[in-house]
Amino acid sequence: MSDGDMIIGLAKVTEAAAIRSARLIGRGNKNEADGAAVDGMNDAFASMPIRGTVVIGEGELDEAPMLYIGQKVGKWESNMPEMDIAVDPVDGTTLIAKGLSHGIAVVAMGTKDSLLHAPDMYMQKIAVGKGAKGAIDIEKSPIENMISAAKALGKDVRELTVLLQDRERHSYIIEAARKIGAKVKVFGEGDVEAILTCGIESLDVDIFMGTGGAPEGVIAAAGIKCLGGDMQCKLKPHTIEEINRCSKMGIKDIDKVFTLDDLAKGDEIYFSASGITKCEFLDGVVFTKNQVVTHTVVMSLKDESVRFIKTIRNNNASSR
Repeated sequence: MSDGDMIIGLAKVTEAAAIRSARLIGRGNKNEADGAAVDGMNDAFASMPIRGTVVIGEGELDEAPMLYIGQKVGKWESNMPEMDIAVDPVDGTTLIAKGLSHGIAVVAMGTKDSLLHAPDMYMQKIAVGKGAKGAIDIEKSPIENMISAAKALGKDVRELTVLLQDRERHSYIIEAARKIGAKVKVFGEGDVEAILTCGIESLDVDIFMGTGGAPEGVIAAAGIKCLGGDMQCKLKPHTIEEINRCSKMGIKDIDKVFTLDDLAKGDEIYFSASGITKCEFLDGVVFTKNQVVTHTVVMSLKDESVRFIKTIRNNNASSR
């Protein structure tokens, strides 16, 4: 399978999820919107010439009927590559239910054993774009990381933009930024998209900090790696059950710092995201009388490419 086939195939997967979910924008039911996206994504995977295994998905087999952890996706013929699959059919389900912006459908993919099998719990994250690669250390304070990133970017720290989720648990990061005069930008939901903005220089986001979902952290890591950026993470289990879950998934040291290469190993990493509603760097799905329009970003680390794809389909074929 050529790299181009892999890229187009993955784009079709997130486009299918985005279209199905977009039909439920603003209808108040986040679970229905997520379920529709899962259906679309699952159907699209069936035609991909891979032997794929879901390593990050909708939950365990007893929690999800489709795209569950361990599910086999793709055609699964003997000559096809064996791949790890990490999915988030809707990153921002509440946003879709309320008709708000920043809802996306996302998939990360890599060769077998390349993606961290992250348990569903909180994860501390820090990420930067290519210009500050190597300048972050999650074990250091927010101020130290802000100063280091600014120096790497050749900026005065007062020109630095720090992005974080608008949650009380991040007040210490805001206080640190205010103390040294850095700019703060907050978002409500969807930290995959948020992390990726660090890797797109025109969006004027320099560093991401905060704690959010671990599965989303792995998916975002695949994207930021394709963009040439950097990321570090630490799991934050809050219960004995979560600590045991880490052990079950092969993570013995719960204090381990996961580097970008721990999160997404090797150079055959792929990432695709399609806008459901309008995002920072993607438009949402648009329905007209006869057509449906999707906007997707698809990345390949192997060929160092980032492609923005606008696709127009006949409306009667839009859910396929």
